Amino acid sequence: MTAFGEFITLIMRRISFVLGTFVLVAWTLSAQQDTGQDLAGFSTEGSRAEQRWEQKFRSTIAPDDIRDYVKLLSARPHHVGSPYDKQNSEWIVSKFKEWGWDVHVESFQILFPTPKERVLELVEPSRFVAKLQEPPLPEDPTSNQQNEQLPSYNAYSIDGDVTAPLVYVNYGVPDDYEALEQMGVSVKGAIVIARYGASWRGIKPKVAAEHGAVGCLIYSDPRDDGYAEGDVFPKGAWRPPAGVQRGSVMDMPLYPGDPLTPGIGATPDAKRLNLEDVKVLTKIPVLPISYEDAQPLLAAIGGEVAPPRWRGALGITYHLGPGPAKVHLRLKFNWDMKQINDVIARIAGASEPDEWVIRGNHYDAWVNGAQDPVSGISAEMEEARSFGELLKSGWKPKRTIVYCAWDAEEPGLIGSTEWVETHADELRAHAVAYINSDSNSRGYLNVSGSHSLESFMNQVARDVVDPEKNISVWRRNQLKRIADASSPDERERLRSKATWPIDALGSGSDYTAFLDFAGVASVNLAYGGESEGGIYHSIYDDFYWFTHFNDGKFVYGRALAQTAGTAAMRLADSDLLPFNFSDLFSTVRGYIGELERLAENQSNQIRERNRQISEGVFSATADSEKPFVPPVPEAVPPHLNFAPLQNALEALNRGAERYQRAYTQAEQNGGTALARTSLAQVNLQLLQSERALTDPNGLPGRPWFKHQLYAPGFYTGYGVKTVPAVREAIEQKQWSTAEESIQRVSHVLENEAAAIDRAAGSLEHAIQ
Repeated sequence: MTAFGEFITLIMRRISFVLGTFVLVAWTLSAQQDTGQDLAGFSTEGSRAEQRWEQKFRSTIAPDDIRDYVKLLSARPHHVGSPYDKQNSEWIVSKFKEWGWDVHVESFQILFPTPKERVLELVEPSRFVAKLQEPPLPEDPTSNQQNEQLPSYNAYSIDGDVTAPLVYVNYGVPDDYEALEQMGVSVKGAIVIARYGASWRGIKPKVAAEHGAVGCLIYSDPRDDGYAEGDVFPKGAWRPPAGVQRGSVMDMPLYPGDPLTPGIGATPDAKRLNLEDVKVLTKIPVLPISYEDAQPLLAAIGGEVAPPRWRGALGITYHLGPGPAKVHLRLKFNWDMKQINDVIARIAGASEPDEWVIRGNHYDAWVNGAQDPVSGISAEMEEARSFGELLKSGWKPKRTIVYCAWDAEEPGLIGSTEWVETHADELRAHAVAYINSDSNSRGYLNVSGSHSLESFMNQVARDVVDPEKNISVWRRNQLKRIADASSPDERERLRSKATWPIDALGSGSDYTAFLDFAGVASVNLAYGGESEGGIYHSIYDDFYWFTHFNDGKFVYGRALAQTAGTAAMRLADSDLLPFNFSDLFSTVRGYIGELERLAENQSNQIRERNRQISEGVFSATADSEKPFVPPVPEAVPPHLNFAPLQNALEALNRGAERYQRAYTQAEQNGGTALARTSLAQVNLQLLQSERALTDPNGLPGRPWFKHQLYAPGFYTGYGVKTVPAVREAIEQKQWSTAEESIQRVSHVLENEAAAIDRAAGSLEHAIQ
C-alpha cells in the first residue's frame, strides 16, 4: 500500500470510530437517564461527575487499536523464556510509559521444563508410531513457524520410559474409575488413554496414578472437540485431526506457581525445594496427542465394549481393554530454570494512594495464542491507553490503579502467584480488589468472583453496551438466563430480579493467588458463548483463526475493555467502597443448605446400599468368569452438627443488615454524607473484609489455599468447590474432618460478621 493509501485508510478508520463513539455515548446517556440511579459508593453529584468520566473512557476504546495489539502480540510463538515473549514484555513496558504510567518489571527465576525426547508407539498387536506433530497449513501464515514452536507436551510431567497394556478410561475422572471397577477392569500396571473434557487435564494423570497406572495419554476426541461439532480448521473453527492441546499438568490444587518455591516468591535468593521433593509433579509420565494419533491406538484395544456414554466420534468401536494393545511411551525433559518478567504499571491515587485497585491479564502463550491470552491482554492495553487519555484531560483517580501483565500463566499461574507471594503482606494491607481477564470471545458477559462485589458488577454491566445487540450487556445476560430457565416460575422470578448472580471462582487463571492466598476480593471477566472453536493451546490459535472464526471485528474486545476499565475506574474513584454484604449472606446461606443436603444424601445412599447388601441384592452373575467377592457394608456416618454454621450465618446476616441500614442512611439527601465525610476508616475495614474469610492454616491437606468459601476442587482442578473444607470432606466420607471443618468455617464466618459489623459501626459514626 502506498503512503497516500495508508493515510486514507487511517482517516476512514478514525471516521468510523468517531461515528461509532457518537452512537455509543448517546445510548449510554439515554440508558443512564432512564435508570436515574446513583452509583454505589457515590453521592448524586459524585455519580454524575464519575459517569461523565466513565463515558469519556468508554468512548475512547477503539476496536482497531485492539486489532493492532492482537496482531503484533500474536505474530510469533511466545512461550515462557522465548525471545518473542521477552520482546512482547518490552513492547508492553514501552506502551505503558508512552501512555503516562509509572511502570517497572519484576523478574523471577522459575522451573520450566521443555521436551527433550517424545516417543509414542503401538508395539502390539501391530506397530504404529505416533507423529506427535501439528502440520502447518498453507492458509494459516503463522502455523509454519515450527522452529519457534514448543512441541506438543504436558508441562511438569515426569520423565518416564514405560511399555504396558492400554486401557481406555473415558474422561479419566474419579467416577470413570468407579465404573471401570464395577465392570471388572483394572488399570494397575497399564497406560491409560483419556479424552479431554469433564475435568481439568492435570486431574487425569493424578487419578490414573492413584489407581496404579504407569502412564497416561490424553487426546481430543472429535465428539467433544472436532468434526462432530462442526467443520474443522481451516474450513471451520474446530480442532483438525492433527491438532493437540498442550498444557500444564502440575497438581495445582495443592499449590500453583513455581514448583520449587511454594508460598514464597521465586526471587533469586529464595530457598528452593530439591526436584525430588516437589509434590506437584505428576507421578507418571503423561503426553497429549491428537485424535489422528489416538485412533490407531484406540482401535487396537480389545476387551469389553465401552458404555454408550463413553463412546466418542471416531470411526471405531470403543473398547476398554486391557489388551491386546500394548504401547511404549518414552518422555525426557530439560528441567531448566527460566527468567520470567511481570510488567507492573501504576497511576498513583490522588487522595487515597495506599488503597490499590489491581487489574491483570497474562501475556505468555503456549504458541501464538491470539485467543489465549492475547485477546484479553490487548483489551487491557487499550484500557491503559484510554486511562492515559483521561490523565491528559485532567482526570486523576482517588485510589492507586495497578495494571499488571503477567508472564508464565500457562505453565501454572506462575507470574501472578510469585508476585502475590512476594507482596502478600502489602496486598493484605492495601489491595481493594483484583480484576482479572484471560481469553475473550464473542457473546455474553460472564462474571465470576467474590460475592461482596456481585451488586457492583451488575451495576457496571448495566453501563456497557453489547456491540451486536445494542442493549446493555446486563440486559442481554438477563435475557439469556430467562430463555434458558427450566420453568415458567423460574422465568418469572428472573424477570423480577434486579440483579443476576455471579459464579464462584475456582482456579485456572491469575485471580487464584489474589483470592485464595492473599484474601483479596476478586472478579474474573470474559465475553463468550457465541464463538465456536477447537484450537485451544495449539499452533492454530493465531491471528488468522481469530479473525476468521472469533471476534473478527474486535468489538467484544472493546466490550471487555469497557467493562473491566469501568470497574477499575469506579472502584478507584468511589467515596465509599461499593461492597454489598447482603449478596454475600444470601450466597453463603445457599452454600450451607447445599452442605446439609449433601450430608443427608451421602448418609441415605450408604444406608440404602447396606440394606441391599444385607438382603443379598449383590451376587455373582451366571456368566461371570471372576470369583465373586461380596461387598462389605459401610459404616453409617455420624450425624453432622451444622448448628455452628447456622449460628455463624445468623451473625453474618445481622452484620450485613446493619451495614445495609447504615449505607441506606448515608444515601439520603443525595448522599451528601458520602461527599462531605471522611470515610478512610470505613474503607480500610471494607477492603479487609475478604481477608476475614481466610484461615492462615489453609484447607485440610492444602495449606496454600487459605480462603474458606472458594477453592478449586482437589479432583476438579479448575472447577470450584464452595466451602471446600466441609464439602470435600463429606464427598470423600472423611467424617471427622467434616466435623472439624464445620467448626473452623463457622469461626471464619463469625470473623467476617464481626468485620462487617465494625465497618457498619464506623459508617454510622462517620455520617452522624
